[in-house]
Amino acid sequence: MNVDQLLDRVDESAALEFLARMVQHKSYPETDDERVLAQYMVEQMRSLGLEAALTPVNETRVNAIGTWKGTGGGKSLLFNGHLDTNPVSEGWTVDPWAGTVDDKFIYGIGVSNMKAGDAAYFCAVKTLIDAGVRVKGDVVLTFVVGELQGGVGTLAAIQQGVRADYFINSEPTDLSAVTMHAASLSYTIELTGVTRHLSKREEAVDAIAAACALIPRINAMTFSNAKSEEHRSINRGHVGIVNGALGRDLHGWRPPQVSDFVRLRGVCRYAPGQTEADALGDLRRLLDTLEQEHHGLKATVFAEKHTGRPTMPPFEVDKNSRIVKVVNAAFRKVRGTEQPTGAIKPAGFFGTDAGHLYAAAGMEGVVCGPGGRYNTMPDERVDIADYLDMIRIYMIAILEICGTE
Repeated sequence: MNVDQLLDRVDESAALEFLARMVQHKSYPETDDERVLAQYMVEQMRSLGLEAALTPVNETRVNAIGTWKGTGGGKSLLFNGHLDTNPVSEGWTVDPWAGTVDDKFIYGIGVSNMKAGDAAYFCAVKTLIDAGVRVKGDVVLTFVVGELQGGVGTLAAIQQGVRADYFINSEPTDLSAVTMHAASLSYTIELTGVTRHLSKREEAVDAIAAACALIPRINAMTFSNAKSEEHRSINRGHVGIVNGALGRDLHGWRPPQVSDFVRLRGVCRYAPGQTEADALGDLRRLLDTLEQEHHGLKATVFAEKHTGRPTMPPFEVDKNSRIVKVVNAAFRKVRGTEQPTGAIKPAGFFGTDAGHLYAAAGMEGVVCGPGGRYNTMPDERVDIADYLDMIRIYMIAILEICGTE
């Protein structure tokens, strides 16, 4: 059976039904339903003949890990995706838990981020097994939890020895091959001014006015020591929370006074080769300028650290890597065009578990998955054509990387 015949064997209706069933599991982080979905994935993998089991992440959470054992002599390929989803927001016009399918899209919370990617690599393996294909190298399927909490599930799998020669992380990239994404730094800035009654405002140092000057500068910044313009292209500063009032306790009952304290919280994205120290140093230089402009202002910045929640590291792979070339060729075969490849935005600003597979496990891989355009928004959805083509691209990648009997 040739490749074209194998690709024609994708059961499109069954693939959509499987993804819809995944959406129907309400797998919010650290809930019983998250564990139920992980168990469901183990059962589905075992039904294909894979070696599969639940593996511990902490006292209450589990990953679903399965292996399609090869006959020997081929390279191994690991697929990685998370089962936990963001919460449902306001504004939905369809049932977020139904897995509704129309003539163009499949809808549901988490369908883009990232159950369509999870289902695509499961269906790729199922299609090949049903066709009687025997691979030489192992195919490892990791359905992890805790990506939304910094990647705790993938880190647990790595610590338990889960490895392969190459990986594909299936985060939503609209089928682009993302070869680089940023690291994430969470920070807090505190601005301390001098209060006065509004009648003597000229004598005050207004912390809110200083913050208003600072925020657009942070939102426009890039960071020191970028290795190339492509690396600099995934630099971004952002302020997400602003609180200002009187004193560190932010008393808000006396609006006639000039506010003397503001706390800003935000995130920075910086590229491989840049460091947290680079980003913090650049923020500090902005604050030095702000202090000069607002005489008497005192400004501090520090990185936020969350106990038990790791930081997503950056990710990078050479565009000439075998796994990138294989995925590029698979895309060309399926779509008939060249695959967008590189630090593709917006995915280049993501934090993903690819960073852990790259930094903690020393693995070579690429980020490529269905979904993205309608991610983290009401009526989250994935183009059906993208989902089905992703299955076919993954099938080709398995055949090329792992080899067949």
